[in-house]
Amino acid sequence: MITTRSAIAHWSGTGTKGEGHLTTPSTVLHQTRYSYLTRFADGVGTNPEELIAAAHAGCFSMKLAFDLQALGLTATAITTTCELSSEEGEVVRSHLRVYASVPGITPTQFEEVVESARQNCLISKVLNLNLSSEARLVDEADITEAGLPG
Repeated sequence: MITTRSAIAHWSGTGTKGEGHLTTPSTVLHQTRYSYLTRFADGVGTNPEELIAAAHAGCFSMKLAFDLQALGLTATAITTTCELSSEEGEVVRSHLRVYASVPGITPTQFEEVVESARQNCLISKVLNLNLSSEARLVDEADITEAGLPG
């Protein structure tokens, strides 16, 4: 089965003074602003690197859940942050930090399933760059709303 997803980017003006907006058919992004300031400073809106980081964190979390399911396990909570690093105009690294509550898993199983998910989630494969991760098993109660241990 082939799945196709799309997005529309519109840009007006120069690279530093212009601005644009992004729209997706799902309308999760609907004329969402992006600009030089949102990409290279602290402007209001999003930027391509932030969207890649969100895609990588989301893809990894879902792949981890699928891999746990294949082992007959269910996570009660998985929270992943992704830090995407750029240097001299090139994305050079993606670092995933995952906190998960998985009843019945051993630390060794957890390390193995995290590594497999890191290597095999679709976005990891697309990025084809220095990928790293760190993972910690926690109690579900230890995962705050922000997704990090309290």
